[in-house]
Amino acid sequence: MDVQVIFFFVAGLVLLAAGAEFLVRGSSRLAAFIGISPLVIGLTVVAFGTSAPELAVSVMAGRAGQTDIALGNVLGSNIFNVLFILGISALITPLVVSRQLVRVDVPVMVVVSIVALVFSLDGRVSMLEGIALFIGIILYTGFQIVMSRSESAAGEFAKEFSGSDRTWKDWVLNIFLIASGLAILVLGSRWLVDSAVVIARALGVNDLIIGLTIVAAGTSLPEVATSVIASVKGERDIAVGNVIGSNIFNILCVLGLSSILSADGIAVSASALSFDIPVMVGVAIACVPIFFAGRMIGRWKGGLFLLYYILYTVYLFLVSTQNQAIDEFRFAMGGFVIPLTIITLLTVVIRTIREERRTG
Repeated sequence: MDVQVIFFFVAGLVLLAAGAEFLVRGSSRLAAFIGISPLVIGLTVVAFGTSAPELAVSVMAGRAGQTDIALGNVLGSNIFNVLFILGISALITPLVVSRQLVRVDVPVMVVVSIVALVFSLDGRVSMLEGIALFIGIILYTGFQIVMSRSESAAGEFAKEFSGSDRTWKDWVLNIFLIASGLAILVLGSRWLVDSAVVIARALGVNDLIIGLTIVAAGTSLPEVATSVIASVKGERDIAVGNVIGSNIFNILCVLGLSSILSADGIAVSASALSFDIPVMVGVAIACVPIFFAGRMIGRWKGGLFLLYYILYTVYLFLVSTQNQAIDEFRFAMGGFVIPLTIITLLTVVIRTIREERRTG
């Protein structure tokens, strides 16, 4: 494999991470100037900013006709965000889940995931369906901004970023960070997509698998850094909100815009429709009982998330290499691992309901 291809792939990942860092920093400060709460900043500004690599990569891939990478990037990123990022963050420190996330944002994530599945049933997410998804992100963002303005926590968070005096130089600096971040993201996404296609062909792996794994994990690096650092610093609202907001953004905006800007929408392969999209929906639905049970993502739940991501990656590897162990793996997952997990989660939810009734 050409060393130059590897260089551009790694350089693309570095530029994506750097561009997202500039974008998140500038956007977060501007949002704080306006007066938006930490949770809403995590759900919108930080989440949308860290998802900018996914947007750049999927749009560029869609316009280039590489729709498997565009779709695989969205699906893989959403699965990676919940299972890997929340898993790692919860292992570092247990994450407290706010009532708003349980009552509003997680259900929204589940609904939009199901909508993506419905739109994909005919084998394509069309331009009109992409427009409907994009309208959804506008409505969701507007709802979050309106709700956040009444929260008193926003003022304290704004002071942390801006101090008591904000001059025109502060605004110009942050706008410059946003603009430069976007420019770096565009360049990084072009390098990443082009090199990923070459690598996929050299390894004999199809574009969908590359999009679901390497590209998805690479474009999710800003989310990893943001959520891990936020959990270490105790900003748990941002750590969890970043993941949930990113997943909503990926479906409504990334998939929506990619479908709008692609020549014939985003084609959905049979394998994505039969496995990867249902996995994304299943992961979203699994968040409901896990977040509801005590509104806490403890270390054992984080470990469970991480275990499932490892199993998901192993499955993709077995499928891509046509390994004979795939049938045994499917049997173990369907006959033991998944049923045992469902029973465990139901037990935890029932116990939580009983405790709330006893104390309430």
